[in-house]
Amino acid sequence: MALTKLPKNAIGTGAIDASKIEDGTIQNAELAGSLTGTQLSSTLDLSSNTVTLPNTSVTSDQLVNSTIANNKLSNSTFTIRGTSRALGDSFSLGVNVDWQSVIVADGSTATTGVAGKGYFINTTSAAHTFTLPASASRGDTIAIKDYAATFATNKLTIARNGHNIQGVANNSLIGTNRASLVLVYVDSTKGWLYAEEHNVADLQVNTFISATGGTVTTSGNFKIHSFTGDGCFVVSQIGAGTGPSNVDYLVVAGGGSGGSCMGAGGGAGGYRTTFPSPGCNAGSFPISATTYPITVGGGGTAGPQFGYGTSGTSSIFSTITSAGGGTGGGLYTSNGIAGGSGGGSTWGPAAGAAGNTPPVSPPQGNPGGNAQPTYNSSAHGGGGGGAGAAGSPAPAAGGNSNGGDGSANSISGSPVTYAGGGGAGSSHQDGTVGTGGSGGGGSGNGGTGTSNTGGGGGGGAYNGGANGATGGKGIVIIRYKFQ
Repeated sequence: MALTKLPKNAIGTGAIDASKIEDGTIQNAELAGSLTGTQLSSTLDLSSNTVTLPNTSVTSDQLVNSTIANNKLSNSTFTIRGTSRALGDSFSLGVNVDWQSVIVADGSTATTGVAGKGYFINTTSAAHTFTLPASASRGDTIAIKDYAATFATNKLTIARNGHNIQGVANNSLIGTNRASLVLVYVDSTKGWLYAEEHNVADLQVNTFISATGGTVTTSGNFKIHSFTGDGCFVVSQIGAGTGPSNVDYLVVAGGGSGGSCMGAGGGAGGYRTTFPSPGCNAGSFPISATTYPITVGGGGTAGPQFGYGTSGTSSIFSTITSAGGGTGGGLYTSNGIAGGSGGGSTWGPAAGAAGNTPPVSPPQGNPGGNAQPTYNSSAHGGGGGGAGAAGSPAPAAGGNSNGGDGSANSISGSPVTYAGGGGAGSSHQDGTVGTGGSGGGGSGNGGTGTSNTGGGGGGGAYNGGANGATGGKGIVIIRYKFQ
């Protein structure tokens, strides 16, 4: 019987080696079928032969520490952002935005950005405002590039549109030529962050002053803090980069009271201001990030019959002190009292009291008006001095003795006149009453100075030895650029 299968133990271990088989002896024709893996040794050295594998998949565990050349693969490239890349290429991947056509700034039209887009901005002819989206989600990305290298000449303002930028509730002002930047929205705390910055010397997140205190209003790009009573101006941040770190101020002291009995008018409170300042009203008084106590001076009060009233008290901001207005003289007190503006005098030949006391430059006020040279039945006192003019002298033969006019100021956003002098009271024969100066001065015969203008009080009438009227309380106003 023919041998059809060699038993496992028919050939001794190591009995057949390469020397026992002629080269090429065993070929496909000599094999009727296939040898399975179990019939082969676990290790075969086929390094000098060609092995043909069936047309099936090669799994990853059949490859040992080796690579497959790109030309052996059906797809040896991939495409990213429209560019074909070979497998294994190295390249830099920039921000993924859709770049828009160049925006040419005209000084009047703003741009509202859209997430996922890039913007070339040409500020050759004018500055430009780029407004961030009103709503944003984490990962939203916007890119900006200085198209013509003109941001230093005509700056780009990035308006925050309700979101923080770099964690601060301020717009950003970009003023560096060739600036490039990428903003990415993070969350409501940090808002938009600068993920990339190129040729940006100072992103100026803290561009403008931030402060609290008083009653705060706005006028265009300016914030106005008005103090009608004592308080604190608390500065948490000063301007950086091209943003101003200065403020403008108006400091008006309390007005003096009018004199009693044929009394002269009280002098207005001292008036000191930097507004309007040079540089487009961007402020001329430097500040720092600190707390500034604010004192608002009170108006002078009427004194006893035939006696002196009181002068107004000082208003103070930082190193700026405005002196209270001087009280006016009366029938038996005669001379007015010096102050920010001086009180008028009564009973000739007394001269009106000096203003701008203590002296500052520019002057904070004017003198009160002189009394009549000699006493007569129609004698009047002089008007109180105001910030804009001296008090009127008493006419020799009777007539009006008006308070000096105050000064108009638009620091609050609209023109307001402050620090007018008080008018003189009537005499026992002449019922003429002096009018108060513009800016809150009280009229004679009991007109009080207007509160928070620093107006002087009116002089008292002769009849009954009437007391003079009280002066008006002062005010402090601080203004600065906030965007």
